[in-house]
Amino acid sequence: MSSTASLNVVLGAGPVGRALADRLGGEGREVRVITRSGAARVADGVEVVAADLSDGDQAVRACAGAGVVYGCVGFDYTGWLQRWPPIMRGMLAGAEAAGARFIFMDNLYMYGPVDEPMREDMPLTDYGKKPALRAELTRMWRDPHRTGRLEAAAVRASDFYGPGVELSVLGEGSFGRLTMGKPAQVVGDPDLPHSFTYVPDIARALVTIADADSDAMGRAWHVPNAPDRTVREILTMFAERVGREPKLQVPPKPVLSLLGVFNANLRELKEMLYQWERPFQVDHSDFAGRFWDEPTPFEDGIAATAAWWIERTPR
Repeated sequence: MSSTASLNVVLGAGPVGRALADRLGGEGREVRVITRSGAARVADGVEVVAADLSDGDQAVRACAGAGVVYGCVGFDYTGWLQRWPPIMRGMLAGAEAAGARFIFMDNLYMYGPVDEPMREDMPLTDYGKKPALRAELTRMWRDPHRTGRLEAAAVRASDFYGPGVELSVLGEGSFGRLTMGKPAQVVGDPDLPHSFTYVPDIARALVTIADADSDAMGRAWHVPNAPDRTVREILTMFAERVGREPKLQVPPKPVLSLLGVFNANLRELKEMLYQWERPFQVDHSDFAGRFWDEPTPFEDGIAATAAWWIERTPR
């Protein structure tokens, strides 16, 4: 199956959704973007429709006519556990009613804490709240695929970065602060190897899987990443690009706990600190063996990201 001649519906217009819409539109495909507000910063020619995806009827109407539905919804940790299940049910209902493929843009929480590079065949975790929820979301798209109600697959990315990315470890609190001449704020050990994914590579991988043969469905695929670097190495590269000193602030755990009393997102971050207290590495050999293995080098990705931050930041 190929989505080339069909309507591509992109659910969500964050950095990944926008990059995906740009890629699809640049290839001459018909694109509809769905946001709650009906507003999105997308190219001319891209249809933008308002819908609350947690409402099944609205989701079905928004996805009408789709050949492929891409689930690229994202939001901060506030109300995360309550908001995700109804949104996933809505996305799946929309894709199923349209007879469309469903491609879910996912993260890596569902593996939980591991001591080796993450592979797609690792078991789903029951660890914590957010990792256990991501495992449940995986079951939610696997089940209708297994019963033949729709074709579905997931594309999983590590912590991502790129132009337009603000709510990320490599976002406002680090890249943004460095651009303003302030120390980057990071958590955990900044000298451990960590896989990071460049947003345009995520968009490319999503389209790759959407266009793949049916035997690529029913499973997850890892987006190719450039060779792992440490957080300190990446922030040093970025600081050089924006002409700033590569200074880092690493608050100790007790300080994070104290700040979490006043900030819900920081409070929810606590159970995810395992990602920054051990090597966090992704094995993308399955994807590379079947599709492509040319992730954007950090030198190129950091250059583009730095240019974006310089443009939007008062000097």
